[in-house]
Amino acid sequence: MGFGLAAVTLISWWHLVRMAAAMNAAAADKALHAAMGMPEMAAWGGAEFVTLFVMWAVMMIAMMLPSAAPIILLVVGVYRRRGVRAPVLTTAFGAGYVLAWTTFSGVAAFTQLGLHRAAVLSLDMSTHSAILSGAMLICAGVYQWLPIKGACLTHCRSPLAFLAQEWREGVGGALAMGLRHGLYCVGCCWALMTLLFAAGVMNLFWVGVIAAFVLVEKLAPQGARLGRVAGMLLVAWGGWMLARGIWG
Repeated sequence: MGFGLAAVTLISWWHLVRMAAAMNAAAADKALHAAMGMPEMAAWGGAEFVTLFVMWAVMMIAMMLPSAAPIILLVVGVYRRRGVRAPVLTTAFGAGYVLAWTTFSGVAAFTQLGLHRAAVLSLDMSTHSAILSGAMLICAGVYQWLPIKGACLTHCRSPLAFLAQEWREGVGGALAMGLRHGLYCVGCCWALMTLLFAAGVMNLFWVGVIAAFVLVEKLAPQGARLGRVAGMLLVAWGGWMLARGIWG
Protein backbone atom coordinates (compact mmCIF):
# COMPACT_ATOMS: atom_id res chain seq x y z
CA MET A 1 0.00 0.00 0.00
CA GLY A 2 2.86 2.38 0.80
CA PHE A 3 4.29 1.75 -2.68
CA GLY A 4 0.89 2.48 -4.22
CA LEU A 5 0.58 5.79 -2.38
CA ALA A 6 4.07 6.78 -3.46
CA ALA A 7 3.27 5.84 -7.07
CA VAL A 8 0.05 7.88 -7.11
CA THR A 9 1.88 10.86 -5.61
CA LEU A 10 4.69 10.67 -8.17
CA ILE A 11 2.24 10.30 -11.07
CA SER A 12 0.29 13.32 -9.80
CA TRP A 13 3.47 15.40 -9.63
CA TRP A 14 4.43 14.24 -13.11
CA HIS A 15 1.08 15.36 -14.48
CA LEU A 16 1.41 18.61 -12.55
CA VAL A 17 4.81 19.34 -14.12
CA ARG A 18 3.39 18.63 -17.57
CA MET A 19 0.37 20.86 -17.00
CA ALA A 20 2.61 23.63 -15.67
CA ALA A 21 4.81 23.44 -18.77
CA ALA A 22 1.76 23.58 -21.06
CA MET A 23 0.21 26.50 -19.19
CA ASN A 24 3.50 28.40 -19.08
CA ALA A 25 3.82 27.96 -22.84
CA ALA A 26 0.27 29.24 -23.30
CA ALA A 27 1.02 32.22 -21.05
CA ALA A 28 4.14 33.00 -23.10
CA ASP A 29 2.03 32.97 -26.29
CA LYS A 30 -0.50 35.34 -24.73
CA ALA A 31 2.28 37.67 -23.61
CA LEU A 32 3.69 37.69 -27.15
CA HIS A 33 0.27 38.46 -28.61
CA ALA A 34 -0.25 41.25 -26.09
CA ALA A 35 3.14 42.73 -26.97
CA MET A 36 2.08 42.72 -30.63
CA GLY A 37 -1.15 44.53 -29.79
CA MET A 38 -3.32 41.41 -30.12
CA PRO A 39 -5.38 41.22 -26.92
CA GLU A 40 -7.01 37.99 -25.83
CA MET A 41 -10.44 37.85 -27.45
CA ALA A 42 -12.03 34.71 -26.03
CA ALA A 43 -13.47 34.92 -22.54
CA TRP A 44 -12.97 32.00 -20.17
CA GLY A 45 -15.97 29.67 -20.04
CA GLY A 46 -16.95 26.08 -19.33
CA ALA A 47 -13.97 24.45 -21.04
CA GLU A 48 -11.52 26.62 -19.11
CA PHE A 49 -13.31 25.83 -15.86
CA VAL A 50 -12.94 22.09 -16.51
CA THR A 51 -9.23 22.57 -17.24
CA LEU A 52 -8.77 24.56 -14.03
CA PHE A 53 -10.74 22.00 -12.03
CA VAL A 54 -8.58 19.12 -13.28
CA MET A 55 -5.44 21.15 -12.58
CA TRP A 56 -6.50 21.90 -8.99
CA ALA A 57 -7.65 18.31 -8.38
CA VAL A 58 -4.33 16.84 -9.54
CA MET A 59 -2.44 19.48 -7.55
CA MET A 60 -4.36 18.71 -4.36
CA ILE A 61 -3.67 14.97 -4.71
CA ALA A 62 0.04 15.66 -5.26
CA MET A 63 0.23 18.04 -2.31
CA MET A 64 -2.00 16.31 0.24
CA LEU A 65 -1.59 12.56 -0.29
CA PRO A 66 1.82 12.35 1.47
CA SER A 67 0.40 13.91 4.64
CA ALA A 68 -2.62 11.56 4.47
CA ALA A 69 -0.44 8.47 4.07
CA PRO A 70 -0.20 7.67 7.83
CA ILE A 71 -3.96 7.38 8.34
CA ILE A 72 -4.45 5.49 5.06
CA LEU A 73 -1.76 2.97 6.06
CA LEU A 74 -3.35 2.71 9.51
CA VAL A 75 -6.75 2.01 7.97
CA VAL A 76 -5.45 -0.70 5.66
CA GLY A 77 -3.61 -2.28 8.59
CA VAL A 78 -6.82 -2.45 10.64
CA TYR A 79 -8.76 -3.99 7.76
CA ARG A 80 -6.06 -6.58 7.11
CA ARG A 81 -5.90 -7.61 10.76
CA ARG A 82 -9.67 -8.04 10.80
CA GLY A 83 -9.54 -10.18 7.66
CA VAL A 84 -12.10 -8.11 5.76
CA ARG A 85 -11.99 -6.74 2.20
CA ALA A 86 -8.98 -4.51 2.82
CA PRO A 87 -8.41 -3.34 -0.80
CA VAL A 88 -12.06 -2.44 -1.37
CA LEU A 89 -12.57 -0.73 1.98
CA THR A 90 -9.27 1.15 1.82
CA THR A 91 -10.12 2.34 -1.70
CA ALA A 92 -13.47 3.59 -0.38
CA PHE A 93 -11.70 5.46 2.43
CA GLY A 94 -9.26 7.02 -0.04
CA ALA A 95 -12.10 7.93 -2.38
CA GLY A 96 -13.85 9.78 0.44
CA TYR A 97 -10.67 11.68 1.26
CA VAL A 98 -10.11 12.61 -2.39
CA LEU A 99 -13.77 13.66 -2.70
CA ALA A 100 -13.27 16.30 -0.01
CA TRP A 101 -10.30 17.81 -1.82
CA THR A 102 -11.99 17.44 -5.20
CA THR A 103 -14.85 19.55 -3.87
CA PHE A 104 -12.32 22.13 -2.72
CA SER A 105 -10.76 22.00 -6.19
CA GLY A 106 -14.09 22.93 -7.73
CA VAL A 107 -14.39 25.95 -5.43
CA ALA A 108 -10.79 26.96 -6.16
CA ALA A 109 -11.32 26.67 -9.93
CA PHE A 110 -14.50 28.76 -9.70
CA THR A 111 -12.62 31.36 -7.64
CA GLN A 112 -9.80 31.48 -10.17
CA LEU A 113 -12.32 31.91 -12.97
CA GLY A 114 -13.84 34.85 -11.10
CA LEU A 115 -10.46 36.44 -10.45
CA HIS A 116 -9.60 36.11 -14.13
CA ARG A 117 -12.84 37.75 -15.19
CA ALA A 118 -12.16 40.55 -12.69
CA ALA A 119 -8.78 41.05 -14.43
CA VAL A 120 -6.73 40.70 -11.24
CA LEU A 121 -4.67 37.69 -12.38
CA SER A 122 -1.47 38.01 -14.38
CA LEU A 123 -0.44 35.58 -17.09
CA ASP A 124 1.32 33.31 -14.57
CA MET A 125 -2.01 33.04 -12.71
CA SER A 126 -0.92 35.12 -9.73
CA THR A 127 -2.59 38.29 -8.51
CA HIS A 128 -0.90 41.44 -9.78
CA SER A 129 -2.37 43.47 -6.92
CA ALA A 130 -0.05 43.88 -3.94
CA ILE A 131 -3.07 44.84 -1.82
CA LEU A 132 -4.96 41.65 -2.68
CA SER A 133 -1.87 39.48 -2.21
CA GLY A 134 -1.13 41.14 1.12
CA ALA A 135 -4.71 40.58 2.27
CA MET A 136 -4.47 36.89 1.33
CA LEU A 137 -1.24 36.49 3.29
CA ILE A 138 -2.70 38.20 6.35
CA CYS A 139 -5.88 36.11 6.23
CA ALA A 140 -3.87 32.88 5.92
CA GLY A 141 -1.60 33.95 8.78
CA VAL A 142 -4.49 34.86 11.09
CA TYR A 143 -6.22 31.57 10.26
CA GLN A 144 -3.18 29.69 11.56
CA TRP A 145 -4.08 30.96 15.06
CA LEU A 146 -7.85 30.39 15.00
CA PRO A 147 -9.42 27.63 17.15
CA ILE A 148 -11.00 25.97 14.10
CA LYS A 149 -7.56 25.60 12.55
CA GLY A 150 -6.25 24.07 15.77
CA ALA A 151 -9.16 21.64 16.01
CA CYS A 152 -8.77 20.47 12.41
CA LEU A 153 -5.00 20.15 12.78
CA THR A 154 -5.44 18.06 15.94
CA HIS A 155 -7.59 15.57 14.03
CA CYS A 156 -5.04 15.43 11.21
CA ARG A 157 -2.14 14.94 13.63
CA SER A 158 -3.93 12.17 15.59
CA PRO A 159 -5.10 9.55 13.08
CA LEU A 160 -5.49 6.82 15.72
CA ALA A 161 -7.75 9.04 17.86
CA PHE A 162 -9.73 10.02 14.77
CA LEU A 163 -10.39 6.38 13.85
CA ALA A 164 -11.32 5.50 17.42
CA GLN A 165 -13.94 8.26 17.43
CA GLU A 166 -15.19 8.05 13.84
CA TRP A 167 -14.98 4.34 12.94
CA ARG A 168 -17.75 3.10 10.65
CA GLU A 169 -18.30 -0.37 9.23
CA GLY A 170 -18.72 -1.36 5.57
CA VAL A 171 -17.95 0.33 2.30
CA GLY A 172 -20.28 3.22 3.05
CA GLY A 173 -18.70 3.64 6.46
CA ALA A 174 -15.19 3.67 4.98
CA LEU A 175 -16.26 6.27 2.42
CA ALA A 176 -17.81 8.41 5.17
CA MET A 177 -14.67 8.16 7.32
CA GLY A 178 -12.45 9.16 4.41
CA LEU A 179 -14.72 12.07 3.55
CA ARG A 180 -14.84 13.27 7.15
CA HIS A 181 -11.07 13.07 7.53
CA GLY A 182 -10.69 14.87 4.20
CA LEU A 183 -12.98 17.66 5.40
CA TYR A 184 -10.81 18.08 8.50
CA CYS A 185 -7.78 18.32 6.21
CA VAL A 186 -9.51 20.92 4.06
CA GLY A 187 -10.42 22.84 7.20
CA CYS A 188 -6.79 22.69 8.27
CA CYS A 189 -5.14 23.69 5.00
CA TRP A 190 -7.55 25.62 2.74
CA ALA A 191 -6.15 29.04 3.72
CA LEU A 192 -2.62 27.91 2.88
CA MET A 193 -3.81 26.76 -0.55
CA THR A 194 -5.24 30.21 -1.31
CA LEU A 195 -1.68 31.54 -1.12
CA LEU A 196 -1.15 29.98 -4.54
CA PHE A 197 -3.25 32.82 -5.96
CA ALA A 198 -0.63 35.23 -4.58
CA ALA A 199 2.43 33.16 -5.58
CA GLY A 200 1.15 31.80 -8.89
CA VAL A 201 -1.20 28.84 -9.15
CA MET A 202 1.22 26.84 -11.28
CA ASN A 203 4.40 28.08 -9.60
CA LEU A 204 5.79 24.64 -8.79
CA PHE A 205 8.38 26.03 -6.38
CA TRP A 206 5.69 27.45 -4.09
CA VAL A 207 3.46 24.42 -4.64
CA GLY A 208 6.34 22.32 -3.31
CA VAL A 209 7.03 24.70 -0.41
CA ILE A 210 3.40 24.67 0.74
CA ALA A 211 3.16 20.88 0.35
CA ALA A 212 6.33 20.42 2.41
CA PHE A 213 5.06 22.81 5.09
CA VAL A 214 1.74 20.94 5.32
CA LEU A 215 3.62 17.66 5.71
CA VAL A 216 5.81 19.03 8.50
CA GLU A 217 2.91 20.77 10.25
CA LYS A 218 0.91 17.53 10.37
CA LEU A 219 3.67 15.01 11.12
CA ALA A 220 6.49 16.79 13.00
CA PRO A 221 6.44 16.69 16.83
CA GLN A 222 6.33 20.50 17.03
CA GLY A 223 4.24 20.92 13.90
CA ALA A 224 1.42 22.84 15.59
CA ARG A 225 3.85 25.36 17.10
CA LEU A 226 5.60 25.72 13.74
CA GLY A 227 2.23 26.49 12.17
CA ARG A 228 1.62 29.35 14.59
CA VAL A 229 5.09 30.77 13.96
CA ALA A 230 4.41 30.57 10.22
CA GLY A 231 1.15 32.42 10.85
CA MET A 232 3.01 35.34 12.41
CA LEU A 233 5.45 35.44 9.51
CA LEU A 234 2.60 35.41 6.99
CA VAL A 235 0.89 38.32 8.75
CA ALA A 236 4.15 40.29 8.75
CA TRP A 237 4.78 39.52 5.09
CA GLY A 238 1.21 40.40 4.20
CA GLY A 239 1.40 43.67 6.14
CA TRP A 240 4.53 44.64 4.22
CA MET A 241 2.87 43.87 0.88
CA LEU A 242 -0.28 45.71 1.90
CA ALA A 243 1.72 48.80 2.85
CA ARG A 244 3.64 48.62 -0.42
CA GLY A 245 0.40 48.41 -2.35
CA ILE A 246 -1.21 51.33 -0.53
CA TRP A 247 1.73 53.73 -0.36
CA GLY A 248 3.68 52.46 -3.35
